[in-house]
Amino acid sequence: MENLQEISKTTIVDSVFTKTPFGNMSKKYVHIPTDNVISDMEKLGWVVTESKEVKARKKKGYQKHIVKFYHPDLLIKGENGDDTFPQILMINSHDGSTAFQFRVGLYRIVCTNGLVVADAEFGKLSIRHMGYTFEKLQNLISELVEKIPSLVNKIKTFQECQLTDEQMMKFALDASTKRFGDKYKVNADDLLLPTRTADEGHSLWTVFNRVQEKLMNGGFNTVNSKTNKGRSSRSVKSFAKNIKLNEELWALANEYVCK
Repeated sequence: MENLQEISKTTIVDSVFTKTPFGNMSKKYVHIPTDNVISDMEKLGWVVTESKEVKARKKKGYQKHIVKFYHPDLLIKGENGDDTFPQILMINSHDGSTAFQFRVGLYRIVCTNGLVVADAEFGKLSIRHMGYTFEKLQNLISELVEKIPSLVNKIKTFQECQLTDEQMMKFALDASTKRFGDKYKVNADDLLLPTRTADEGHSLWTVFNRVQEKLMNGGFNTVNSKTNKGRSSRSVKSFAKNIKLNEELWALANEYVCK
């Protein structure tokens, strides 16, 4: 694999490579550069696919950032080419505000879209900078990987659950409030319209995926609840908002699982 420094300009944001902590940090603070963890993840077979950082002026280079990984040997095969790679999402900062946080995600190849898994079994795991070791990381990643069969079963449950037209409409409207609250009204049909063959159908999995993709990418019409003025929705740019909305949509989908 390419050296991290060689791909930093195109793949990895600058804050990943910060070698010193923010200036006013306590002497007790232990600084672990994110690229050290990336190197350790590579040793475990995980490859960087994307990274982002929040905008910052005063703490530029030290701000919160996210790095996404996938393992080429881990693949969840789907019907009609709807294959999915499990992802690991790592969040960190160099200003003392964030420990290393790890979440499980899913990357659907058919739409190049990322999902964030969030329920009781797939929660957020953390490693403090103080006392960080390769062994701690290895144990944490092993814990996440051991849960992948359960994730496969969860997806299968979503796929086997067929929603009625009424349930589909309600899911789309419930999902829209996760992003807009009561500020904007949305036409449920716009969120439910499939953009590809793999997303057609009434299963909870396909409905969840096409609604999630629309809410993340925007481009559909919304109407302001107070002024009644319409506008085209924008994509979700902030990775913090992206993760929060993804987690809320996953939790919502769990509420619709067929009993």
